[in-house]
Order: sequence, then structure tokens, then C-alpha cells
Amino acid sequence: MILQSIKMAWKSICGNKMRSFLTMLGIIIGVIALVVLVSLVNSATTSVTDQISSLGNNLLSATILDTRSNPLRLSELSALLEDPQIELVAPFGQLSATAKSGSESQTATVYGTSASYQQIQGLELESGRFLKTTDLDNSTYIAVLNQNAASELFGSSAAAIGKTLTLNGRSFLVVGVLAEDDSVMSSMMGDSLEVYIPYTVYMRMAQSTAVSSFYATSSDPNDMDKAEAALNSFLLDRFKQDENAFNIINQSTLLDAMNEITGTLSLLLGGIAAISLLVGGIGIMNIMLVSVTERTREIGIRKAIGAGRSSIMIQFLIEALMVSLMGCLIGIAISWVILKIVTVVADGLLSFRLSAGVVGIAVAFSMAIGILFGIYPANKAAKKHP
Repeated sequence: MILQSIKMAWKSICGNKMRSFLTMLGIIIGVIALVVLVSLVNSATTSVTDQISSLGNNLLSATILDTRSNPLRLSELSALLEDPQIELVAPFGQLSATAKSGSESQTATVYGTSASYQQIQGLELESGRFLKTTDLDNSTYIAVLNQNAASELFGSSAAAIGKTLTLNGRSFLVVGVLAEDDSVMSSMMGDSLEVYIPYTVYMRMAQSTAVSSFYATSSDPNDMDKAEAALNSFLLDRFKQDENAFNIINQSTLLDAMNEITGTLSLLLGGIAAISLLVGGIGIMNIMLVSVTERTREIGIRKAIGAGRSSIMIQFLIEALMVSLMGCLIGIAISWVILKIVTVVADGLLSFRLSAGVVGIAVAFSMAIGILFGIYPANKAAKKHP
């Protein structure tokens, strides 16, 4: 009986191709909206969180807000390493400077930090070396460049090593060039020129004697709370229990908050898209009611030769379900094409994928719509008198 009902439903759909397509259109648009919007959010979120996670989940960043009345000295950071919960510490500061090499002149972002920064941030070198502890102790005027800075100022990374450049009139010896960074965050920042120098030299350029911010890592990545508590305790003691003198950001907490926000955004966009599916369902019910009226003669004949209410009802329910699922499949196919086009347009910045979970939700919701909005017309058909 089910197979025969499917054949009859298919014959009815094919017999009114244009009307069937227009009925499916609401479902197609709803599925495209649901799949594309949720997939875009999920793919972007996954890509960004992967980049953040690649730095490790054991990163803590501290910003010192009270740098005038009670400044934190660089020498005081070494006391943090005595705490068993803290593994690495690196001061961090940045300023904009004019970088010159021969006739080439560019605006560069100068980062002042220490040797530990490379391990904390997972920086990779293409050639040369990174900063050393002795560079900070001796306030050595050396610099490490990123790929863009090496290319713009010296033509290539190989040509930069051992050469001299000036930053706001101060001469620096280039000792290292970082490997090319193809992460999403780097792509978002564009072709920026970055120069890393010892923090002690940075303080001279910035005319500052205080540490305004620094990074720290936990000795146990699986227990960030203890490391955060240790860092918080250290700063509270240092600033005489003044909680407003500093701010600490726990990267694992940041990731959790980001996942929660994007999860809520996915639900919101999915809910908006689901409204389109509901509109499509109303269209299915409308056309099915018309179909019941048109096929009164057929229903009467089938009942007269012995068809029961259940068989009539199942026939029309299957027809509504087939219309809904066909619209869903067409919508999924178009969504796949759209995501491929968006990925090409993004030019490698982000990769948008059609996830099985989103497809499953779209199919399940379309089936529910087909059944829900097909029940009333099917029931009406089943109740007709022979």
C-alpha cells in the first residue's frame, strides 16, 4: 500500500510540474536560508576558534591599568616564575614607528617583548633567531621582522638577515625573520609590517619605565583556574589589594564565551530561517487543499471500491511529505553551491563547509513541516463521502 501511495503521489507531482515547483519554492528558500546562514556562522566560528586554540588554551593576558601612581617594573615579573602554577612570562608593548632601509620607508608596528614570547605565541622562524634574554639585559638594538616587513624593506627574507634598519631614527640589526603566517587572524590584519625588539629597548622608544601588559602561561594547561588565581594573587599583593589596578583575561574562558555567543547566534539565525520553512509549509497545505478539491472524483472512486480512510490519508500525507523533501534536497544542493562560491570569493581566508549536522536538521525540519501541514488536507480527503 505504501509503495502504491508513493507511485500515485509521484504521478500527481509530475502531472502538475509548475504548481509542484512553486509549492516547493517556499521549502527551497527556507532550507537555503537555514543551511547557508548556520553553515557560515559555524565555519567562521570553527576557523577562528581553531586559530585561537592553536596558541594553546593555557594563555593568560594581564593589562596594568595603574601605570602612573604605582607602575609595575620589568624586574618584578621574574617573581611570577617562582610560582609553580606559572610556566612562562613575557612583557608586551606596541607602538607605531617609521621603518627605513636605504631608500625604502614604511610605517611599521613595533612590538617590545622578551624571548619567552616566541614560545607563548607559537611563532616560527624562517631564518635567523628570535630575541634572547641577554638582548633584554643588555638593551641590544636588534630586531626580528615578519615576512611583510622583510619583503617591503629588504626585498626578501634572506636579504634582511644581518642588515640594518632604522625605527624612528634608531638603528637596529636584523637578526631574524618569522615564517609566513597564513592564519585567519593574520589575514584579517592585512599586510602589516611587524618588528619585534627587546622590551628594554621598547621602553626607551616609548619613554616609559612601566610594564603596561604581559602574557603568562600555565604550567598545567588542564587547570587554568589555579594559574589565574596565582596571577591574580600576585597582582593583588603588588597593587595592595586594588582590583581596579589590573585586568586578567583567561583565554580558555574567552573561548568558552565565544562558543556560547556563536552558539546563540546560530540558534537565532536558524530560528529566523525556520520561519521561511513554516511559510513554505503553509504553501504546501494550501496546494494540498486545492488538490483534494480537484481530486474529489478520484477519492470517491477509491472509497467506492474499498479504500479505507487510512489509505486515503496516507496517500495525501506521502504526497505532502514528498513535496517537502524534494524541496529540501533541492535547497541543500543549491546551498552547497552557494557555500563553494563564498569559499572561492573568500580567497582562502575562510573555508565554508556543509556540515552533516545542519543538513540533518534541515531534512528533519522539512519532514516535520511536510507531515504537520499535510495532516489537515489528508484528513479532509479521508473524511469525504464516497
